Amino acid sequence: MKLFKKILFGFGALIGLVLIVILLFYRQESYQLYKVLTFFDKGNISQNFRSVKDIFPTTTVPKPDQPNPFVVSSQPYSLIENFQVRDSLVTTKAFLDQTLTDALLIIQHDTIRYEYYGNGFMASDHHIAWSMSKSVISALFGIAISEGKIKSIEQAVTDYLPDFAGTGYDNVRIKDVLQMSSGVGFNEDYGDFNSDINVMGRYFALGMPMAEFSKKLRNERTPGTYNHYVSIDTQVLGMILTKATGQTITDYMNEKLWSQIGAESEAYWIKDKSGMEFALGGLNATARDFAKMGQLFLDTGKWQGKQIVPREWVLASITPDAPHLMPSKRDNAELADGYGFQWWIPEGSKGEFDAQGIYDQFIYIDPKKDMVIVKLSSNYLYKNDKERIFHELEMAMFRKIVAQVSH
Repeated sequence: MKLFKKILFGFGALIGLVLIVILLFYRQESYQLYKVLTFFDKGNISQNFRSVKDIFPTTTVPKPDQPNPFVVSSQPYSLIENFQVRDSLVTTKAFLDQTLTDALLIIQHDTIRYEYYGNGFMASDHHIAWSMSKSVISALFGIAISEGKIKSIEQAVTDYLPDFAGTGYDNVRIKDVLQMSSGVGFNEDYGDFNSDINVMGRYFALGMPMAEFSKKLRNERTPGTYNHYVSIDTQVLGMILTKATGQTITDYMNEKLWSQIGAESEAYWIKDKSGMEFALGGLNATARDFAKMGQLFLDTGKWQGKQIVPREWVLASITPDAPHLMPSKRDNAELADGYGFQWWIPEGSKGEFDAQGIYDQFIYIDPKKDMVIVKLSSNYLYKNDKERIFHELEMAMFRKIVAQVSH
């Protein structure tokens, strides 16, 4: 028995020593992995969403030399007290609190009509965009095409990324990747610890290159026939963008977009060990600068009369052009919304479209009413089984706001 105890003690000491060595030599990776595993905990989520650059390596899109702030209205808007969803009347303040709203910004006629911050956030604070980042990547993609750096979206992924031959993206059209119709198999269930999206998160937390993870995926459907949300699709678009332009996403965004719209603050991207930006969801910016992206697309790619993103690209980005992309026509879709080039078209849209990110991030745009609404949240209650419910509530609130402000 004594010998057994000695062996057991020695084994435990060895395990402890191994853990100490791991922590010493992989301290940053261990910390990042811990943060990823606890990132969405109720007590930490808002702070984590505000302080991403203190957790992960990032690259900075600098603040322009000549920022161009929004004008703040001398007649501020009084937020709606409630809104209707089916047979229920929802109190707006309670809903904002329930979804842990960090920022709510309402822009009309290029002017801030309403601005709210919660959970310790201020106007100067950055907030992670999550999948709203995808819509920014789409805008950069459109610019690269207009410059001839990407010849056509009818080309194959492997025309630009030959090392993806034999992967799920082999010979897949760029257009199908833009429309989340790549055919690549991917489980995006955030509530499943072993889903592809969560495995990817832990992989990324350890600093592993996202290109290597992307190459592990395989095709399971015919591309261009089925709309299935695969976040890695956007990571592949980001890799094409860097290969075609010869610049990092950060540098290209600074030159072609951020400096052109007079952003009020710097932005930053999470990056992996290879220096590649986390294109699928790693952009961080202020609510006002997210609103500038919305205003840019509301004005079909123009900023103060100058065409920044090609008008044709903006229109194509918000126009579903195949049956499997149409709003409320797809029995396979996670949401009833339609899909364009990394932008969403809400069910029942009368011209509205939006960028969306998990945990309730939105840039909602209604061109007919000349309005942009930004909602940034830390909604820890958000799960895949509740996605449709929260989404329906958000859309109802946005539409009620637009209707009231327009009068």
